[in-house]
Amino acid sequence: MSTTSIPFSAQLRATGREAHQAAESQRYVTALVAGDLDRAGYTAMVVQHHVIYEALEHAAEAMRPDPLAGPFVDDALTRLPALAADLEFLLGPDWRGRVDPDPATVSYAERIGEACAGSPERFVAHHYTRYLGDLSGGLHIGRSLDRHHGLTGEAGAAFYRFDRIPDPRAYKDAYRARLDALPLDEAGRATLLAEVLVAYRHNTAVLAGLSRLVPGGAEAAA
Repeated sequence: MSTTSIPFSAQLRATGREAHQAAESQRYVTALVAGDLDRAGYTAMVVQHHVIYEALEHAAEAMRPDPLAGPFVDDALTRLPALAADLEFLLGPDWRGRVDPDPATVSYAERIGEACAGSPERFVAHHYTRYLGDLSGGLHIGRSLDRHHGLTGEAGAAFYRFDRIPDPRAYKDAYRARLDALPLDEAGRATLLAEVLVAYRHNTAVLAGLSRLVPGGAEAAA
């Protein structure tokens, strides 16, 4: 069966499956879901997310009028206000002066800025990688934070609450339908697929760096 007969969203999922599993299996993610991190360990990830989504949502504003990428730009997905609220809750009103992103996070944000500049295909790759993950495993993480730390959409975990998306499954189905309808030639599909792998590599590097915050992380990494 040729790849042209396979829905593009299915090609994306298949291409990124191993990379996605590598990210999900990072010690930091396992510890976060299990409740093995203290609040500072969780807060460090919120700091990294703010830097990443600042780059992505800046790119989204630039891509809003683009005929290919624009349909994916949806204010219902916007995460920056929620991340700012979470950081204010976790660190206080002066949080902006107290955050120091990891080098891997800075590299990830720089890649988003460079890749998305003038390339709607690469923008869609980063958009897909982040937001569909947020609407899948991210919701599970939000429930874990409530259970283990008492953090909720109102206090410290607003990032994981999508008030304007009442049915995440239906939203993801519609998102994949937009992917399948993208008017891409072979080169455009290849560009988008390759950038998805780049996005996963950067995300995994960020999570690997955060593993230092897992109890015993330094010994395990030695």
